[in-house]
Amino acid sequence: MKLMQVSLCALALAIAWPLAAQDKPPQMTAEQQAMMQAWEKAAAPGEPHKQLATMQGMWNVKQTMWMDPKSEPMVQTGSATNKIELGGRHLRQEYHGQWMGKPFEGIGYTGYDNVTGKYYSSWIDSGSTGMFVSQGTYDPASKSYVFKGEFADAAAGGAKVPVRQVLRVVDNDHHVFEMYETRAGKEARVMQLDYTRQK
Repeated sequence: MKLMQVSLCALALAIAWPLAAQDKPPQMTAEQQAMMQAWEKAAAPGEPHKQLATMQGMWNVKQTMWMDPKSEPMVQTGSATNKIELGGRHLRQEYHGQWMGKPFEGIGYTGYDNVTGKYYSSWIDSGSTGMFVSQGTYDPASKSYVFKGEFADAAAGGAKVPVRQVLRVVDNDHHVFEMYETRAGKEARVMQLDYTRQK
């Protein structure tokens, strides 16, 4: 068995050594070069990514939630840290707050997919074992990102609930996130987060 292992290692070295000794990578075909260029273009951060990066930093958050549109909302405070990651490609948020009097934390990513031409948002938190994923667009006139997705409602046997999220940039030090759910054909705001940059 040892002899076989040594032989296999020697064979691997014999194959790898000439390749490692080459000054240039192997020549690619025209088709391979085109594929490589397409992937490089898809991976390159652009203006949408730079725009998202302006939301980096540490934020104080006013958290307002409605259990029922007709009832008074619950207002609590939280904090968020936003950081651009992976070479300027994705904005990561780490959120800490409270929900129903208990500590609550979540992690989200927002980015722009060069291939689909869509913004995306993903979210996981301590209140669920699932991940919420949505896609959206940006409206420069209102400086708003609008995302749409759906989640499985645990209180309704996993029934899917359509969700619309609006992230509106007020200025460099303020932005507002709103979340709307559609139930029985009616859309209602269920959450609003007001972000103020920490000084």
